[in-house]
Amino acid sequence: MFTTVDPYSGEPLATYPEMTPAALEDALEQAYVAQLTWRRWTARERAERVFRLGHLLRDGRDRYADRMAAEMGKVLREGCAEIEKCAKACEFFAERAEEWLRPEAVATEAFDSHVDLLPLGVVLAIMPWNFPFWQVLRFGIPALLAGNGILLKHAPNVFGCALDIEQLFRAAGFPEGLVRALLIDTPRIPQVIADRRVAAVTITGSLRAGRIVAGLAGQSLKKSVLELGGSDPFLVLEDADVEAAASAAVASRFQNCGQVCIAAKRLIAVEAVREAFEHALLERLAALRVGDPRAAETDLGPMARGDLREQLHGQVEAARKAGAQLALGGRVPSGPGFLYPPTLLTRVMADAAVGRDEVFGPVAVSIGVRDEAAAIRVANASEYGLAASVWTRDLERGACVSAQLDAGAVFVNRAPFSDPRLPFGGVKQSGYGRELSRQGMLEFCASRSVWIDPA
Repeated sequence: MFTTVDPYSGEPLATYPEMTPAALEDALEQAYVAQLTWRRWTARERAERVFRLGHLLRDGRDRYADRMAAEMGKVLREGCAEIEKCAKACEFFAERAEEWLRPEAVATEAFDSHVDLLPLGVVLAIMPWNFPFWQVLRFGIPALLAGNGILLKHAPNVFGCALDIEQLFRAAGFPEGLVRALLIDTPRIPQVIADRRVAAVTITGSLRAGRIVAGLAGQSLKKSVLELGGSDPFLVLEDADVEAAASAAVASRFQNCGQVCIAAKRLIAVEAVREAFEHALLERLAALRVGDPRAAETDLGPMARGDLREQLHGQVEAARKAGAQLALGGRVPSGPGFLYPPTLLTRVMADAAVGRDEVFGPVAVSIGVRDEAAAIRVANASEYGLAASVWTRDLERGACVSAQLDAGAVFVNRAPFSDPRLPFGGVKQSGYGRELSRQGMLEFCASRSVWIDPA
């Protein structure tokens, strides 16, 4: 039995029984059979369903935003923005699916030779709670348009969102069973990965979880895509627009209560502008309003779970003991729920744990460095490599610095973000494979060479 909890009040919301073995078997078989039908649909026919899905998302926007606020604490305006982003992604991919999936002619001595793109089959998606709709649909829409089916193993604290997603696909006219939410616990995941009806697996989650899933997929010789978080560096050089950089850093770092894998996490400023940058950060952080995610005036809702808040506070306390200065926040508030104040740690040593590891919550880490070379060295010192951001008025310099950063995406004078037009994914311990763009669609396709000679 799973119980969801309101992270603002700390009160239980709903209970969900775990799937029985028979129910899980039924979901696997339904998805397998539905995908065999779905793969025979044309790209245009699939796109029609995806367009309809986008309309349904917009129609239910407020309801889905409220569900996210209740289950994981996302403030309503951010929840509405997440649903709108999902709807736009539906339109983006549906408009391009037919072109992207068209067979590619190849010039040979054959009468006809070309390359087809085939769906892999049913994909198991192990998804996190921090963007309950977007994380699923940014992978799911391209995968479905390519002809695949989906088994969704969502985080237990957002099982209501998981069932909403399943119902959305049903209402949009997708084949019954093509997208199924699996209400199961983690120990049953290996069984699903090994099942003959599952062709591939994708996970967005922790480094530890990613290693386990990749190993299980490898044992069964199945395709896997891993998005495992990051500790994204945000470099502020001496010629940067400090005020603009500070505004972008706060917006990026504290969106979704700081629970964003691609957020700016390590704020690395050269000494010439460090004090001015930190002062600008403090001004903006002090203005953030913390409280009920359903209140229109709230900027920062609660963290999603109590154990996550406890872990975050432990990182803050360890950083203080290691010599970091607590410039703002850093105190667990009394009362129900899992609120945590906007927090700024300064004078953080580059080799400190919070200067290397992922800090998942409303805590900004400021690291001072001597110059540009030191900033690049510190940025690359983390085992993660999801995204990076560089701030400078010299665009040539920005491009040069960006080329030296170990990251799956680099941004100059812009905080990291995901966009359907560009591939999303990391290097190093941030995982492998890509989501979004045509590359994201091709991750769950197999190329088939076709050669035809006259009789």
